[in-house]
Amino acid sequence: MAMYNERSQVRRATAWRQPTGGGTLEGDRQAAEKVVLGAAGAEHDLVDEGCGTDPSTLRAGHLYRRVSGRDDRAQPVSEEELAGLSDPMAAEFFHKNRFPVTVQELLSGLPEAAAASRRVYLVSEAGQIAPDTSPGLHRDMRFAITVAVRAGQADLLISTQAGGDQVTAFLQVAAWDPGAKVFNFYMRIGPTWVWAGNSWDALEPDSRGKGCFDSHVNGSAVMKELRIPWINWQSERATVRLADDDPLRRDPLYQQVTGAQKLELTVRSLVTRWTAARLAEVTANGVVEHPDRLLRHLFTTTTVNLAGTDRQSSIVTPESTDLVLPMGFWLNQDVLLDDLGLATQAAPPTAPAARYCASLARFGFRLEERAEDGGIAFRRPGDTFFAFVVPEAAHEDNEVVRQMIRHGLLSAKFAACVLMVDFPNPVFSPPRAHLMRYAPTAATKLSALCDQTALAITDAARTLPADSPEGLFAAHWQVPDDAWQAVFGQRVDAYVRKAAARARTEDGFDDYVRLAESRRRQFRAMKLNEFQLTLPVTDIPADAPPLAMREDATAVPLP
Repeated sequence: MAMYNERSQVRRATAWRQPTGGGTLEGDRQAAEKVVLGAAGAEHDLVDEGCGTDPSTLRAGHLYRRVSGRDDRAQPVSEEELAGLSDPMAAEFFHKNRFPVTVQELLSGLPEAAAASRRVYLVSEAGQIAPDTSPGLHRDMRFAITVAVRAGQADLLISTQAGGDQVTAFLQVAAWDPGAKVFNFYMRIGPTWVWAGNSWDALEPDSRGKGCFDSHVNGSAVMKELRIPWINWQSERATVRLADDDPLRRDPLYQQVTGAQKLELTVRSLVTRWTAARLAEVTANGVVEHPDRLLRHLFTTTTVNLAGTDRQSSIVTPESTDLVLPMGFWLNQDVLLDDLGLATQAAPPTAPAARYCASLARFGFRLEERAEDGGIAFRRPGDTFFAFVVPEAAHEDNEVVRQMIRHGLLSAKFAACVLMVDFPNPVFSPPRAHLMRYAPTAATKLSALCDQTALAITDAARTLPADSPEGLFAAHWQVPDDAWQAVFGQRVDAYVRKAAARARTEDGFDDYVRLAESRRRQFRAMKLNEFQLTLPVTDIPADAPPLAMREDATAVPLP
């Protein structure tokens, strides 16, 4: 049986591809990893980066355990550990001493009734680039497959290479365990399988952000491009392009591909399921275990989603109609507007197509992939397939906040007061992250969490400037309970109107292009950034100071 013997063949579950070296993108990653992850990234080797190990040390017909950050090497799963795994992968395969090598073997080994629930999706960051214009480009096409093995919601998520040799292709699984109420993460290495941990391991300090948890940051299902137009996915908005003679066309899985708009609904429901299980567990005794691990979803950016316009960049001309810029660029609309009910009459900001087209040339927008030696392997002028792709607040973070409010751990007002500290910056906000120092780290009574945290912040505010994060929160906290929605809504409304006006000017739109690139640069530093073609490259210097949006809708350097 063929074994993995090349670094390029090793995938992180389900972080698909090791970054290629050289260039600005890798420089961004290395510089920011020190800040964002606190990791010695340059020292990571295959074992540190992945969920697996050297396949030559693994014996066929065994399940191994390797939780990155905790286990220095893969070791056989004990009988007791195996008995404790009750997800479909364990129940249908490992408990029966079965170890599928290919995705076809895995799917055919499931109960016949599960086949009806199977959904196959296709994604590639190069998928909308015409094959005949990009010889040698790494197209990195992947299948994402969901199956409801035990009826109801999907409980088996499979990730694998689309096409090619399936014996050597990466094969990774996230499986819902109904007993433990967690996702278990598995990866096939050579002839056998490695269990890489479960959802709780994603939250523990020793394994957080490592191995498969550098993508599954919070232990849940992941779809970065969650919102319409489902960037890079085959969907009702775009088709992944294949050459007429591409053998993938004859693949039975390719012939079953459906639109990513359905995967969005599945991922949202899976995030909700894990979040509900997580909150139930950590509050079971009337106290909140590790409250700081919950509050970081409100105060910080643990991960992001990517959003863009619903317009194909290649067909936008100076004479085209205005582009509606993604609302997630301006603020966290899902929480502030939808969940907290801040009233605003302002329409989403739009930009004249002529401004957008001019910016592509002015800032040197291009798609670029570098080779292993640092040279340019692919370059094409212009933006990504959908225009103006930017990071936005993650559904994972928002769902934790949403359920904390629903279950009374936080008041809606408290969440609003925190978000309003720096609401024009829905992601990567230093002022909001500054407030994490006031999050309790010890077990705290459910009824006391909100008021205790608010009290700690407001007490500190007494000796700090009014424009400090503490001072801003304290001012918000003083707004009467029956008025905060209207007061905050008026501020949001005024800000969005100012942004809408500035987006139509040359200076204003250029500011927003620079701000978007600043946030993209921060995303590139995250290990969630797996492919160079996910985002465009510009001529904006890599060492340009990071920017932040102000409430007057101007973009300024961070202090």
